[in-house]
Amino acid sequence: METLMAKGKAGESNPYTGLGLDESGNWLPGSPRVLSLLSSVLERSVRGNEKLLAGSKIKDVITIFHGSRAPSLNLRQYVERIFKYCKCSNSCFVVAVIYIDRFLQRMDAYLTSLSVHRLLITSVMVAAKFMDDHVELCLPNDLDGVCRHYNNAYYARVGGISREEMNRLEMRFLFDLDFRLHVTTEVFNKYWLMIQQEGGLETQTALQTQGYCLKKDETGRGRRLTGVQRGRAL
Repeated sequence: METLMAKGKAGESNPYTGLGLDESGNWLPGSPRVLSLLSSVLERSVRGNEKLLAGSKIKDVITIFHGSRAPSLNLRQYVERIFKYCKCSNSCFVVAVIYIDRFLQRMDAYLTSLSVHRLLITSVMVAAKFMDDHVELCLPNDLDGVCRHYNNAYYARVGGISREEMNRLEMRFLFDLDFRLHVTTEVFNKYWLMIQQEGGLETQTALQTQGYCLKKDETGRGRRLTGVQRGRAL
């Protein structure tokens, strides 16, 4: 994580512009850059992990978040859908990545196309409940100015699953995280910098990107979430 910090975008005067915040901390209208960056990071992680699993004897851990086949919506479309309908604060998407990484580390699992969608909708919902439910949140995309908090049934519809499954995923996720939902400012900033750095790697050549994805961590196994060293940031 320290090496990623050193490679951050030092030229940006406001590091939170990508989260949809101006220098005064006010929400900016429109789609924040964090959505495209997050999609790129997750897509690269999935590609790298699936290539690693296919080319080795490593077996992934099958969890309740695994489906029989990948959903029809790609990750970018899925992230945009969550942003459009769930109306959580933009920082929830960064916290969701932190939660997913904690989950993968604790479960010794890999992020793949069969699990990423369910993990994403569950982690965003948990992040929104933990971070937003205690405040009256009205974002720029709330055109009518009405502040809303959504229940599990609503998140389930957004995520394309049943309410019963959403309830099971939430409980499993919380227990697997040991209810460790607090995120310090330091950890948040490290992950946000990682997302900005790795989200911009899409402009590199396919060979460079592939080589970066398949770097191994200190356990000798491939990284669960690209760029996050297992057990270091948390």
